[in-house]
Amino acid sequence: MIRIRRSSERGHVNHGWLDTYHTFSFSSYYDPEQMGFRSLRVMNEDTIAPGQGFGTHPHRDMEIVTYVLEGALEHRDSMGHGEVLRPGEFQRMTAGTGITHSEFNPSADEPVHLYQIWILPDRKGHQPSYEQKQFPPETLLNRLRLVASAEARAGSLQIHQDTSIFLARLEAGKGVIHPLQPDRHGWLQVLRGSVTLNGQQLQAGDGAAISEEFHLDIMAKESAEIMLFDMH
Repeated sequence: MIRIRRSSERGHVNHGWLDTYHTFSFSSYYDPEQMGFRSLRVMNEDTIAPGQGFGTHPHRDMEIVTYVLEGALEHRDSMGHGEVLRPGEFQRMTAGTGITHSEFNPSADEPVHLYQIWILPDRKGHQPSYEQKQFPPETLLNRLRLVASAEARAGSLQIHQDTSIFLARLEAGKGVIHPLQPDRHGWLQVLRGSVTLNGQQLQAGDGAAISEEFHLDIMAKESAEIMLFDMH
C-alpha cells in the first residue's frame, strides 16, 4: 500500500524570514490525520532568508536530522558545537535529556534551503550528542547510500531508532530498487526532480507512506534527489 502526500497538500506558512512547508502537523499547522508516520514525526522543508534564523530554543527526546540542499546553515548548541552546514551535508542531533541550539543563515544575500526531520527515539533519556557528515557525491549517484542508521552501519550517522535513511541522486531514466522486509515500512521523500514509485508519479516535495510493499522500484523521470526511510 502506497499513500502519497502531495507537496501541495502540506501545511505552508511564510513568515517572511522563513518560508516553510510541513508534511506533518507542526507548530501552528495541525491536521489530526497528519501526525507522522511510524517513528517519523516531522518532515519540514524550510527556506531561511539571508541573515535570519531560529534563535536559541530547547529540545529533548528527539532525533533531529538536517540536510542542506542549497546555501549554508550555521549551528550552535549547548554542547559547545559551532558548525556550518553546506549543500549535501547532514547533521544529526540527539536531543536526549535536553539541549538548546540555534540555526542561522550566515549569508548576507543567499537563502538557505534545507530539510529538517524529527524521528522519535527508541527510548527517552539518551545522552545528548551531535554529528555532521558529508557523503562523497559519487556514492550517491544512481544508488541508495545509507546516511543514517541505528548501528552507524557503513560509515553512516547514528540515530537512536530502528530506522535507516538512504539518499540517492538519480539521473534521468535511471532508477534504484529497494526491498522491504515483511515487518518493515517505508517513507519516500522527493527532494528534487520527479520520480515514479512502483509506477506512481511523485514530484519535488511529495512524500509517500509505504506499507505491505516488499519491492520498491524508484525511477527518475528527470534528474532527481530522493530520501528513503526504512522503518520498523
